Amino acid sequence: MEPIKSNNNKLPSNLPQLQNLIKRDSASYREEFERQHSVYEALCVIFEQNPTVYNNDLHQMVTFLSQVAQCYPDKLSGFPQELSVLLKRHSTVLHPEMRMSFVKALVLLRNKNLLSPTDLHMLFFQLLHCPDKNLRKFLKQHIVTDIKNINARSKNTKLNKELQNFMHEMLSSRHAVAAKTSLDVMIELYRKKVWNDTKTVNTIATACFSKVTKIMVAAIKFFVGRDEEEEGGGGESGSDSDSDNEEEKKSVKATMMALKVNKKTKKKQKKLDKVKAAVKKSHKDKKTKASYDFSALHLVHDPQSVAERLYRRLEKMNERFEVKLMTMNFISRLIGVHQLYLPNFYPLVTRFLFPHQREVTKVMVFAAQAAHPQVPPDDLSPVLRTLADNFVTERYSGEVMAMGLNAIRELCARNPFCMSADLLQDLTQYKTHKDKGVMMAARSLIALFREKNPELLYKKDRGAPTELGAEKRHENFGENRAVDYIPGAEILAYKTEGDEGLGTSDDESDDNWVDMSDDESDSNTPKGKKETKEEKSKDGEEMDEDGEEKVFTAKEALQEVMKLTSEERAQKAADIACSRFLTDEDFARIAATQAAKKVEKFTQSKKKKQRGKKRKATDEPTKAGTGELVPLKNIEMIFKKRKHDKDARLETVAAGREGREKYGAKKGRMNPQASTTNREKIKGKSFMMLKHKVAGKQKQSFRTKQMKLRNSLLKQKKFR
Repeated sequence: MEPIKSNNNKLPSNLPQLQNLIKRDSASYREEFERQHSVYEALCVIFEQNPTVYNNDLHQMVTFLSQVAQCYPDKLSGFPQELSVLLKRHSTVLHPEMRMSFVKALVLLRNKNLLSPTDLHMLFFQLLHCPDKNLRKFLKQHIVTDIKNINARSKNTKLNKELQNFMHEMLSSRHAVAAKTSLDVMIELYRKKVWNDTKTVNTIATACFSKVTKIMVAAIKFFVGRDEEEEGGGGESGSDSDSDNEEEKKSVKATMMALKVNKKTKKKQKKLDKVKAAVKKSHKDKKTKASYDFSALHLVHDPQSVAERLYRRLEKMNERFEVKLMTMNFISRLIGVHQLYLPNFYPLVTRFLFPHQREVTKVMVFAAQAAHPQVPPDDLSPVLRTLADNFVTERYSGEVMAMGLNAIRELCARNPFCMSADLLQDLTQYKTHKDKGVMMAARSLIALFREKNPELLYKKDRGAPTELGAEKRHENFGENRAVDYIPGAEILAYKTEGDEGLGTSDDESDDNWVDMSDDESDSNTPKGKKETKEEKSKDGEEMDEDGEEKVFTAKEALQEVMKLTSEERAQKAADIACSRFLTDEDFARIAATQAAKKVEKFTQSKKKKQRGKKRKATDEPTKAGTGELVPLKNIEMIFKKRKHDKDARLETVAAGREGREKYGAKKGRMNPQASTTNREKIKGKSFMMLKHKVAGKQKQSFRTKQMKLRNSLLKQKKFR
């Protein structure tokens, strides 16, 4: 080390070089370090006399000591406390650059574990009182990063509780900036999935009742806003969507193979299209049910009291209209997600349901979100009636009427019990409206009640009853029927060839494909073999007369299911669910069977007629399309024809004429040498030659017609 120590006379004025040498060999340069430390103590005494002045020497010395503090722990053990005392004593009067240098030195000491995180964060929250925007931004960023690094490998529960309790106290602080920064830190840590527990969420929920508007708005935004990472749609979300699409394709293929026939007809093709649409809709409904829009809403401890307190504040609120909308949104989400009962909220929403109201579509969304099956129909009926009276009227434009019908549909999708038969039948009359948006909105309302409660519709609007609808019954308000079986599992009682059921491959023969349009008498059973009474085995599968397990084709199995009554299907499905574990192939067969029931028309078979059992084709209220949150696009869904300019219209007309020359009028003459007609000759004449004809074709005035009529009547009277 002798060559390095040859420049010792230059070291006091070159602190970065001394810092490098000390880190390499701290013992050899202890004397130089002690000399610099004594200089630091002298500079501190001078700085205490006038702390408002920027001292560059002290700034460099603090940076130097913070870099080498880990090399001399005995000498610099109290160095972090000395800096903390300086900051606490002169925090508001320090020069901004001097204050920032002290803060950065403390951050460096914290990164070297020479300072506890609790003491540092308490000091930083006290420094938030300083009128320095850059300093507050730096402090907030460091607090978030430090807590994230502490919980990187494993969660430090003890330290997290201390910091959470401290930040909870800061939320009730009189200093608004410190409280707002504490709230921002907790929100940021929740979004980074560091503090994503119930304690953090409920601490943020207390900020919704702050008297400071900025704090209240930030807390409400946390609950009603969307996570940026979830909206970004990263690689994980993309892979999930790809897997969902693959699963959907497999189910659609299995169902189509189950309904495929040897001979293609238009009727069979329509049925295949219906089944395909039904399978896609079922998969879409499953994805909608499983996903939550924001999980923080589910972690609130006492949502009823939170909603009531917010409602009382909303009634007396004098803030901007945007703040009122955010509060209404939060209350409606709490009511819908937790199925709360807050009857006074619905009259409040009704006051804003007018076409001229600003942001009225968002208010419609809030009214729909606050509806759930446990709300009494008497509370929601006024909201429904207000939407119908104020929007679905002929005095407004088609867009207003369409949005009103869409809002009614979204509200009834969550609570269909508030709709009356008279009102629904009046609204369905708009299915033939001249405006396309109104027509589509009315038809979507009809489609909804075909599933929810078709008895409220006119008989002509109910549609043909299906096998799936015949199995279900309409529930009344407050009624909840639970089943102990999986609907559609009765298909598993019939063993098919290859035990693959409806999910057959393309290589299988056409004999295994099911023809849904065939009658019950049309089957592949040999004529010489008579079917006897079948016996059930212990696991629910069918046995033939010899005691052996009977093997069906996929077509025969589905036909056997369609012959059963609803009670028999439920019994078979319950036996299957209690006797075996279901595989992915079994669920594929169940899904395909349920999709087939959706499009298969319900008919009374001979077996049912003999028993004299009559059933009504009503649907059970389903949760399809009733997610926790109502997207705004569902209310603003307006179908209109695109406006074309003249060139686009002419191009469309020309495209429609292609290939139809033989159906159009024949232009030209059969003999091109023939002379022209008189009408064609008139086109080439001058106006002076046609003036006398044009004068005779001019329109007469009303007075002239009056005189002519009088003269003709007098003439007729004279001859009489």
